[in-house]
Amino acid sequence: MKPWHVEICDVTLRDGEQTPGVSFTPEEKKDIATRLDAVGVEIIEAGFPIVSVHEKEMVRDISRLGLSAKICGLSRACREDVDAALDAEVDMIGLFIAPSDLHLKYKHKKPREVVVANAIEELDYAVDHGLIVRFGAEDASRTDPDILVEIYKQAAEHKASYVTYADTTGCLTPLEVATVMKDIVPRTPIPIAIHAHNDLGCATANTLIAAELGAFQLHTTVNGLGERAGNARLEEVLVSLVLKGGITRYDLTEIPALSEQVQKYTGIYMPITKPVVGANAFAHESGIHIAAILENPETYEFIPPELLGLERRFILGKHTGKRALVHILTTFGYHITDDQVTQVLELIKDRSEDKCSINQQVLREIISQVTGEDVINGNTLGEDSGCPGRHVC
Repeated sequence: MKPWHVEICDVTLRDGEQTPGVSFTPEEKKDIATRLDAVGVEIIEAGFPIVSVHEKEMVRDISRLGLSAKICGLSRACREDVDAALDAEVDMIGLFIAPSDLHLKYKHKKPREVVVANAIEELDYAVDHGLIVRFGAEDASRTDPDILVEIYKQAAEHKASYVTYADTTGCLTPLEVATVMKDIVPRTPIPIAIHAHNDLGCATANTLIAAELGAFQLHTTVNGLGERAGNARLEEVLVSLVLKGGITRYDLTEIPALSEQVQKYTGIYMPITKPVVGANAFAHESGIHIAAILENPETYEFIPPELLGLERRFILGKHTGKRALVHILTTFGYHITDDQVTQVLELIKDRSEDKCSINQQVLREIISQVTGEDVINGNTLGEDSGCPGRHVC
């Protein structure tokens, strides 16, 4: 496999912070930035410096951390925004306009030619002051591709380093993204960044298909934070880059702790079935599955948990099989007869039918009931061995 030619620009600290109700403290922002750098993310969009003096100071603090990642600030196509980014000491700005007919009419309220000409002036100013410029088209997904390409060519002529294709409203499906990327990538002389929102649940898929078809800079957020339904999810994009894109330079073992920390900072917790970082992402209860996994994990796992520095978990419940139970009992130091294993399994299934969480304490009680021996001081399965939503009984 020829590795995809891509880089990551994570926008958790900017677009992620635009999630309704989310605000990061300066220390939280620096912590997230440091963790993103440890993953190997190439670009960190640290904020929108013009928003406030406080925001500009936080972006400047991140710029001064000495990270390997380049630091980017968002900027409208106006002088005060570019100056604020310069004051924040960023390496790069994401300078943007919205060239769609809808935005020109209701937001810019100016002809497209005027909007573009003004933006090019600010692009020149930013480049002259030593900034790397990513020239962005907001609402690109509802802009005529021919118009976009002409704007992108102008940006390239004025020394922009990238151009952005933003699906601002998350209105595209993967097939639609594929169609437009096949059209505009060959006609655009500088690298394209894809910025996908998740309103249709397609942000990660849209980002990946764009990458496969030539988009270079992929915009993500940790846990899919962002406005409305959020953005493409960093953890899903990175795992896909490793397993589908042939890229090995990112340290995915940093992802679980990063995800968990961002959940704590935001109060937005992931569903247990969330891919990659959900509590059940590497958990198995089905006896059929576990029996095969004990022979070869690839039978029922495409993503190896070791890729993220994690371990698979076997959950005891109504779907547990005898072989899985024996494995769990042996792993945690319980030694009982074959007949007793059968009795324990029957009791586990009975209790699970009542939505009982079979945690370590319940398992000990069941074993004691079957064997007549006290196993209260046995080893522990851990507090997370039960299933959320069940009661302990």
